[in-house]
Amino acid sequence: MKQLALVGRVLFSLVFLAAAPGHFQSATIAFAAAQGVPLASLAVPASGVLALLGALSVALGYRTRWGAAALVAFLVPVTFAMHAFWNVSDPMMHQLQMIMFMKNVALVGGALTLVANGAGAYSLDARAEARRRAPVGRTVGAAA
Repeated sequence: MKQLALVGRVLFSLVFLAAAPGHFQSATIAFAAAQGVPLASLAVPASGVLALLGALSVALGYRTRWGAAALVAFLVPVTFAMHAFWNVSDPMMHQLQMIMFMKNVALVGGALTLVANGAGAYSLDARAEARRRAPVGRTVGAAA
């Protein structure tokens, strides 16, 4: 069952890894500016870097709690700025933006779970912790 945490972390990270390149495209920046994002030409690429670093951290299990916190810091403002479904009058777009909003709320929940519980057994964090706990002069995985 320990493997499930690894699989879950990687699957969770894929959403951010797949979306990160779009944050450097002019169309995405223009859309964010149209949504009222201040300094979109700076904010959108910066948010892409934050999402990319957070996703890599979570996927690799390296400083996972910090990476997941970075994803929360990315998701909260993006969710309210880009998916304000309550301001959309077209019924189809209202529904779509509400779904996107709720998806991001669920992602925040998943990220907060990682902040609370860490990466799990199959992670760089767990490996570093095992090395810290190993007796002096012995390395983890060395033959006895």
